[in-house]
Amino acid sequence: MTGEKIDKKLFEELNFIKKQLAEIKEHMVDIDVLLTAEEKELVFRSFENEARGKLVPLKRIEKMKT
Repeated sequence: MTGEKIDKKLFEELNFIKKQLAEIKEHMVDIDVLLTAEEKELVFRSFENEARGKLVPLKRIEKMKT
């Protein structure tokens, strides 16, 4: 194969992969859809606590263990 044919084949393969990737992205499941009602509530409360500054840094918890 000549260099030009190889380049053409590579571009064709890349375009094919791009199309497949676009299809995969289009059909991916939104992870939030998989949460139960209880999990959604926990996530919501976590965001509320973060906004209110009520979260404790992990380093502080790790120090408390020792």
